[in-house]
Amino acid sequence: MTTLGNPVIILSSFFCLFLLFVLFRFLHRLWWTPFYIQYLLASQGIKGPSYKFIHGNTQDILKMRNEALSKPMALSHDIFSWVQPQAYSGINKYETELIKEVLNNRDRAYPKVGLPFYVMKLMGDGLATSEGEKWANHRKLLNYVFQGESLKNMIPEMIVLKTRCWKQENITKGKRLRCSKNLGY
Repeated sequence: MTTLGNPVIILSSFFCLFLLFVLFRFLHRLWWTPFYIQYLLASQGIKGPSYKFIHGNTQDILKMRNEALSKPMALSHDIFSWVQPQAYSGINKYETELIKEVLNNRDRAYPKVGLPFYVMKLMGDGLATSEGEKWANHRKLLNYVFQGESLKNMIPEMIVLKTRCWKQENITKGKRLRCSKNLGY
């Protein structure tokens, strides 16, 4: 009679191997990867706050956010420092020319991240997803639209469309009517 071993020993050894594997993945994800990324960034001259095991920099970010929210906001359109102070402080630390170079990406050294199929279906083939000549054409078309003068010229038409939507809403007396029908979508 051949025996394969005691089932309790086999199951406990598989369970121990599973726990060892889970522990390895946990340490790799929450300890090794953040320290490796920090090492790579430091080798490029980008220094940030040191990583703390498990919670990372969350406490520093919350402290910065609470500090920013405790101060009254200035009457301006510059709300980035108030909404995301951690990103604002990071941008102010590093060269703006480097940031412009990454965003312009003229030599295509910084490729766009490939998006999953369903995201491409959702977003379409617009400025955010296209590259190369197609991106340049989209940018030329959209550049004029978002100039200050063209936006100022659109304000009267937006007011007319919104008042038409409000009038239609008053006519229907509380029935939900989509304003997009009035806007021609």
